[in-house]
Amino acid sequence: MLAMKICRLALLLLFSGAASAIAAERRIAFERNDAVWITNLDGGRAKRIAAGIFPAISPDGKRIAFTTVEKSGTTYSRHIAVVDLAGGKPTVFKDVPSENAYYPSWSPDGKRILFTLRNKDVWDLGVINADGKEFRIVKKGAPDKVTLYSPCWARDGQSIFCQNMTNIYRLKLDGAVLDRWNIEKTIPNGDMSGDGRIDVSPDGRLLLLSIDMAEENNRKDWDGPPPALWTFEIATQKAVRVTQKNLFAWDGCWMNNQNVLFLSQAAGEKTASIHRMSIKRANFKRLIPNARKVTVNTRDVVERPLVARSFKERRSPNRRLKMRRSRGRRSLITSFVEFLLRGPVPH
Repeated sequence: MLAMKICRLALLLLFSGAASAIAAERRIAFERNDAVWITNLDGGRAKRIAAGIFPAISPDGKRIAFTTVEKSGTTYSRHIAVVDLAGGKPTVFKDVPSENAYYPSWSPDGKRILFTLRNKDVWDLGVINADGKEFRIVKKGAPDKVTLYSPCWARDGQSIFCQNMTNIYRLKLDGAVLDRWNIEKTIPNGDMSGDGRIDVSPDGRLLLLSIDMAEENNRKDWDGPPPALWTFEIATQKAVRVTQKNLFAWDGCWMNNQNVLFLSQAAGEKTASIHRMSIKRANFKRLIPNARKVTVNTRDVVERPLVARSFKERRSPNRRLKMRRSRGRRSLITSFVEFLLRGPVPH
């Protein structure tokens, strides 16, 4: 009887633990009126977090890195800061040797932050631990060279992407160039500005690029080239346009490997809004009005528990494989029950 009760408890703990992993909260962070906000994935329950700009939510969705803005007379100081969404004041990284630091980007493991900083009249790429320690330069700028913009981490955590309005680069953390792709050759009639953005898909296969297009623009309320989103497959170097010509879209980021968030502003609207769409141009939806600089945490659960899978997913054409999986699940539960009854097995 005791063993049966413990077995039931083991089953409950296993599946409740899996369910809690599935329910791990994912959030959208964005900027509105010079402040950092968060909301859930459907755009509801928006909450103001702190004064600041350029938010970036951590992979686990528990912290936000952003840029603080402090005014003293006619001058401004801008520093990278991190705030814990569970509560507490932001930690400002004032030991970085710059009064102008922007565009934080989290490493895939959430332990480091990449950003741009201005030092001695040039823009550098720097990295710092998430606790504000061990700052170092990744790529030093030079007075006679174009600034490197749009820094973001590759999924390997050992390299980064950036661009200089002519080329897109993949760099090692010592600044060495691993790959370089010419923007004009990659995307016909396309260009990237200093405000352009690069984001890497969760599986690391695709880059999402914010591109300025050399196309006719008949909108009277729009000054400049029309913006569009493109994907770039790293392995094949193939670029595909995501947004159609009549949809002005920029500052895109991945929700998952098939869907993206981005900013768009229709004719006649006074502010941009966050929209959602698949890279196949399906399920277009306006989520959050009056917003900019959108990010979402993309640390997904690796696999769903069996109880959460559809019937089609649970079917196995190979009966032996199905039996092996069943025995594996039973042995896991049996081992857990034995641990509860007898304690750990001595080595």
